[in-house]
Amino acid sequence: MIIHLSINNYMITKETKYNHLINEKSPYLLQHVENPVDWYPWGEEAFKKSHQENKPIFLSIGYSTCHWCHVMAHESFESVEVADLMNEAFISIKVDREERPDIDKIYMTVCQMMTGSGGWPLTILLTPDKKPFFAGTYFPKKSKFGRIGLIDLIKRVKTLWINSKDELLESAEKITSSLQNLSQESPGDTFNKRVLKKTYNQLLSQFDSEKGGFNESPKFPTPHNLLFLLRYWKRTKEKHALEMVEKTLQEMRKGGIYDHIGFGIHRYSTDKNWLVPHFEKMLYDQALVALAYIEAFQATRKDIYKRTAEEIFEYVIRDMTLPEGGFYSAEDADSEGEEGKFYVWSKIELEKVLDQNEIELIINTYNITESGNYLEEATRKKTGKNILNLDQIQVLEQEEQYLKLEAIRQKLFNYREKRVRPHRDDKILTDWNGLMITALAKGAKVFSNLKYLKIAQNATDFVLNNLKKEDGELLHRYREGKAEIEGFLTDYAFFIWGLIEMFEATFNNKYLEIALELNKYLLNNFWDGHIGGFYFTSESNEELLTRQKEIYDGAVPSGNSVSMLNLLRLSYITGDHLLEEKADILSRVFSEKLETSPLAYTQFMIAADFAVGPTYSLVIAGDSDAKDTLNILEAVENEYLPNKVLLLRKMEQESPDIDKFSNFVQFFDDLDNKATAYVCINKTCKPPSHEIDKILEYLDSNWEK
Repeated sequence: MIIHLSINNYMITKETKYNHLINEKSPYLLQHVENPVDWYPWGEEAFKKSHQENKPIFLSIGYSTCHWCHVMAHESFESVEVADLMNEAFISIKVDREERPDIDKIYMTVCQMMTGSGGWPLTILLTPDKKPFFAGTYFPKKSKFGRIGLIDLIKRVKTLWINSKDELLESAEKITSSLQNLSQESPGDTFNKRVLKKTYNQLLSQFDSEKGGFNESPKFPTPHNLLFLLRYWKRTKEKHALEMVEKTLQEMRKGGIYDHIGFGIHRYSTDKNWLVPHFEKMLYDQALVALAYIEAFQATRKDIYKRTAEEIFEYVIRDMTLPEGGFYSAEDADSEGEEGKFYVWSKIELEKVLDQNEIELIINTYNITESGNYLEEATRKKTGKNILNLDQIQVLEQEEQYLKLEAIRQKLFNYREKRVRPHRDDKILTDWNGLMITALAKGAKVFSNLKYLKIAQNATDFVLNNLKKEDGELLHRYREGKAEIEGFLTDYAFFIWGLIEMFEATFNNKYLEIALELNKYLLNNFWDGHIGGFYFTSESNEELLTRQKEIYDGAVPSGNSVSMLNLLRLSYITGDHLLEEKADILSRVFSEKLETSPLAYTQFMIAADFAVGPTYSLVIAGDSDAKDTLNILEAVENEYLPNKVLLLRKMEQESPDIDKFSNFVQFFDDLDNKATAYVCINKTCKPPSHEIDKILEYLDSNWEK
């Protein structure tokens, strides 16, 4: 008899042979638990065994929704032939990059240094002392088309380790030394408007005027590029900045990168036209892209941007939200062994679901053809499958047409729900949850939507109850009732960002208080006391080859970029000039890199835009439920005012509780028993006013003309 056991939701049997990953929580590691490769998790046991048996380390880094990680696993790591070679030559370690971004960032840097590129799966060969001597990404099982296969690579490295070990060790020492030297910063001058203009010009030079976005392909959403451009438009009234934002957001919404049936955004487009996506859906993309659409709505008041943000939220709430609060990490690109199978449609399949009039409408609207537009990966031949995409955004802006399409969409959604869904990575990550809380809180404010606020509150409470320790430390990952892994810079930076947005959405000082506590913990444990800037890991984290400071804003912004804006906003909210001084030091630490290539650091440039100013502090003194107070708040939220902080001094309280946290609001009273706004520009205050038009005039002054 075979006895079935359920371990971490992965069914195994008593007869199944499994490796050392069996006690892990990571969905990615558990996907490899039955590989014949004798995988170990990252830890002392593996490195001790490497020393004892005099074997190098085969380090493989990926994540559970990574398509090419699956391909390499099926092709090689499930092969007994490959496994036997690996087990003989190496001690093999699997790492989930989403659980251990600290490890991933170091060895990805090594890969980029050695090969000029990077990606996942990431393959690194190490000495028993964790020092790299070889790096690459995906390897086929067998050598072909001039690309070395894994079998030949293993045999070659085994021979070198036996016959030329000293040369490999010397190479590893040189690579490690080069890696450590990369971490040296050269502090310079503070920012000015010139670097903002340089960033704009670089974005303009790389903009695709035909299809939006930047560069040719692949195209990533990179929302911080768009958020920077919106601020530059606000600052300078440069119409091309806004045009770049709108063109990109509209082309993304039309393209196959957007899920027209179930909503949400796929990770990136493999082509320049936003048509063929890499189909996985990441939580961080939903959050950051939603933020871009929200701010575009504020800037233009065009309903298509509001509707798109709301649709993204609908997807996240429906498919990515834990019942207890908190958000899952990702959904895979693959189902039933095929990338995109869940999302694509044949004309015949559509005809089974829809009536004739509906078929004609969807064919004409979403570019459906008999031969299809989705090519088979290996042969590049048409499959008869279609990725839905639009020619015109206007069809979504015409109410009668939109309602017809919405009825069809609902039919197709219900039909699609019967398909085998892609795998969902159900771990909860503090940093990505912080981003989603940020987006929902901002959406709640701008759209006056209490549902979004409630969901953001639940997620915030989930993190505080499950991923925050009593001493103020955050943990990085939660799964199946267990929180583990010391928090990284991004966990603190992104969650603090979410708390600041929650504070401005609710004026509940609980969120401000926790944000300040976590910011203090961050400064005490991550700040470089010699040069300045935040390390990615705290002083108590595991010691790796180097302690990195990350500034690059890739698919996800860097912790230093977000922290700089957090420091500035908290300084303007509280009046604590020491926080602003930290932000100034932070900007100087990385100024040389930022001046050289600002396009790589657009989230940091958003913080620089805030620092350069004009920056606005708006304090409203009034009864929090009074109509005149609410009218001012609504008017302010209807304006695009990215460089402001907003406080409410609740005059129904005998001693307004915001006074405990902010050292400059105590004398801001409601005048004549009317809600009164106090606008300060670059810390110089205008006369108090009850009049909404005058308040908005103050908030739109001091910009470049």
